[in-house]
Amino acid sequence: MPSSPPSLGTENQSPFQVDSRREIIGLLRGLRESKQLISMLINSGSEVFITSILEVDDTNNLIIIDSAPSQLANQRITEAPRVSFEGLLDKISIQFSSDNLELITFEDRPAFQFSIPATVIRLQRREYYRINTPLSTPIRALVPVQVDTRQETLKLSLVDISCGGIAILDERKAMDSTIGVIYEHCKLDLPTIGLVDVVLQVRNSQDLILLNGKTNRRLGCQFINMSNNVLASVQRYIMKLERERNAKMTGIR
Repeated sequence: MPSSPPSLGTENQSPFQVDSRREIIGLLRGLRESKQLISMLINSGSEVFITSILEVDDTNNLIIIDSAPSQLANQRITEAPRVSFEGLLDKISIQFSSDNLELITFEDRPAFQFSIPATVIRLQRREYYRINTPLSTPIRALVPVQVDTRQETLKLSLVDISCGGIAILDERKAMDSTIGVIYEHCKLDLPTIGLVDVVLQVRNSQDLILLNGKTNRRLGCQFINMSNNVLASVQRYIMKLERERNAKMTGIR
């Protein structure tokens, strides 16, 4: 099932620790070159900002990342005793942290810089292979919810999908994000395949602050009692996404 990467320091992660400077720089550059969004967490994860890596400068031992959307947020980040970062690179969770973020100007816009970390945590412990869904043509999940006294079907964008579940964005925060809540009679609108019926159970929730200042809520949901026919449809769609991604990476049209 999709889930947020565990926060740094929550378990014994020494088998997953990367100490090689060359490998660490390679992982950070991979995040930058693939333009992956990463979570920036302060105050033990109670505040989360979405950012991206702008530059990895190994000569000066610096990473430069996007700043937060407001001056106040940037001040809280620079004053935080420790800032943790979590991102995904080729299905692997990449985690690192810093305690010395400095607000600078990079290419005529505010940014943070800090030292390249001496260690990085690299985790690959997913029960199912999952893949990000395309941003250009968002995939929708149709989720019936009770809003006040009426029934409403939310049309939510998928972040990623696996044979075990999905991650979705609930901008209105209309869903009950309590862990374990089950939503029945949901549908996924999969391109070239059509609508498939699923039952979703909320497994994790994270409120995000985007770089434009807007907020969003990311919910990781597990499929419950999925039929073999629906599982096969989801597998076909994942394979289709993988083929398209591979073709794009190799320049095949």
